[in-house]
Amino acid sequence: MSSSDIFIGETIGTAVLILLGGGVCAAVTLKASKARGAGWLAIAFGWGFAVMTAVYISAPLSGAHLNPAVTLALAIKDDDYSNLATYWGGQLLGAMIGAALVWVAYYGQFLAHLTDHEIVGGPGAQATRTKAVEAQETGAGPVLGIFSTGPEIRNIVQNLATEIIGTVVLILAILTQGLNDNGNGLGTLGALITAFVVVSIGLSLGGPTGYAINPARDLGPRIVHALLPLPNKGGSDWSYAWIPVVGPLIGGAIAAGIYNVAFA
Repeated sequence: MSSSDIFIGETIGTAVLILLGGGVCAAVTLKASKARGAGWLAIAFGWGFAVMTAVYISAPLSGAHLNPAVTLALAIKDDDYSNLATYWGGQLLGAMIGAALVWVAYYGQFLAHLTDHEIVGGPGAQATRTKAVEAQETGAGPVLGIFSTGPEIRNIVQNLATEIIGTVVLILAILTQGLNDNGNGLGTLGALITAFVVVSIGLSLGGPTGYAINPARDLGPRIVHALLPLPNKGGSDWSYAWIPVVGPLIGGAIAAGIYNVAFA
């Protein structure tokens, strides 16, 4: 694979991943969305199918890493870091593009949500408990959860450990099955299996932090949230932003180490 193929494939694939994954979060969260209130099950399966779709689209070009933690783990496994920056650059750019597309697709719903007194405060707000979960978290605005993750209980050690554990499960599942013949990414069956692994992680381990398990998935959309001209959007919670970046990278490195010791 050439550097241009890798960059283009990762950009397109990660954009699709965030468009569909962030899209289901928007659908469940935003006022005037037909899917509002569909719940955690819809989010978990939405993200799983987002992974599957993105992998199928980008695999022919880049091997469909779509996650800096996956790229790091494969680099450690193969002791080859030559394409690390190319993969990471495409993944971050793609994540930002995907997040911007979610904003475009749900533009009217964002405006309705962020101008509703019951959501953002104002006259009548005290008469209802309707409120975005993210608005209860220090430093986070009422729609940040559409773009990025946040903890239900803010505890640095626990939050970091949760992201590490979830990522180890994901990376071990990728490394031990579904790699294509060249060892560069997921094969056709691996894409489906990994999609269900992501669903499983979301249902089992997603409750504490929202399961970023992917640095680009969290950082790229968080940057977009900070830049978008959304009224009453609130903060982007940058004090927490390092956890869904560092945690998955540590998890990817640990998973690669486990693989090299136990499976290689």
